[in-house]
Amino acid sequence: MASSIATLGRPSLSAPPLSLSCFPSNPCPKITYAPPRHTKLITLAIEGDNDFGARDPFPAEIESNFGDKVLGFGSTEHKILIPNLAALSLSRLDCSPKPFALSEQDAQNLLRKVVGWRLSNEGGRVKLQCLWKLKDFKSGVELINRIFNVVEATGHLPNLHLEPPNQVRAELWTPSIGGLSMNDFIVAAKIDEIKTSDLVPRKRAWA
Repeated sequence: MASSIATLGRPSLSAPPLSLSCFPSNPCPKITYAPPRHTKLITLAIEGDNDFGARDPFPAEIESNFGDKVLGFGSTEHKILIPNLAALSLSRLDCSPKPFALSEQDAQNLLRKVVGWRLSNEGGRVKLQCLWKLKDFKSGVELINRIFNVVEATGHLPNLHLEPPNQVRAELWTPSIGGLSMNDFIVAAKIDEIKTSDLVPRKRAWA
């Protein structure tokens, strides 16, 4: 027996298309659900964390050998990507309780990430140094206080020298290894963020 079919609404992401079938022998209409191809994607977007990108596996996942249980090609290679040093901001890092010595090349590369610092070699010990010329002696005292307030929590303190009449010199190195470590550059980067514009001499403006 012939039947009449009516389509309700237009397909959309929020409401899958429905078709209504009516038969004389069956007074109650039968609703047929026709899920679109994008239904699964919608479910993922609602129930997931809205992150459709790849991520590195967690340590617990690595220990469970999850790679042996997932579907994929036999040639699929799983890698944990660690950000390289250039992608990190040194001032946002924490000092390590067990620092390791840096090579001369590593120290030269890290020197590009701090401002106004230089490497010095005194008696075979390489140190990181910075010198500020300030307005007056009082400004030097204020700068030392600001430096202390910033680096105190790191547990890695620089040697600070107040040199008359208006200079402050900071030295960083790691005595436990007899040279430079990553901690020295982390602290130097934190010191770089200290405001000093109100402590330095004003530049003359020529008419």
